[in-house]
Amino acid sequence: MTGRERMAVFGVLLWLAGCAATPETGGSAVPRDPDRASVLARRGDLDWQAGREDAAIDAWQQAVALNPQDAVAVNNLALALAERHRYAEAARLLDDGIRHSPGVPDLHYNLAVLCELYLLQLDCALVHYRAYLDLTGDDAPDVAGWVADLERRLAP
Repeated sequence: MTGRERMAVFGVLLWLAGCAATPETGGSAVPRDPDRASVLARRGDLDWQAGREDAAIDAWQQAVALNPQDAVAVNNLALALAERHRYAEAARLLDDGIRHSPGVPDLHYNLAVLCELYLLQLDCALVHYRAYLDLTGDDAPDVAGWVADLERRLAP
């Protein structure tokens, strides 16, 4: 794949995930519309429950593009993408979701799982498991055990 093709694919992925940057002119690549995003997120939920996975993913992508601060829509979309083995895309989406909503434990937890089990990025997993524990008050003994295991595995 040429550099130009990679950039085109990357651009499409950013757009699909609702991660388009705000231009320096102060405009927005996608106008924000939390009300419309809420309707689309709900449609995504209903489509997913009805087994219409493609429609759900499409609705959640639109919802996230319109309101990247909707952590539930971000999380649902990321989980749907991961279920389709689109792990890197799901991880980028969760990472962007964390930038918009850093205090949502589930975003950190799911990114940690993707990083550890599917992307084999143990440093990333450790950072986000720790963030999850910080946000939940260390009330997750399983996660604390995973942190200890990762610390041992990553020790020099």
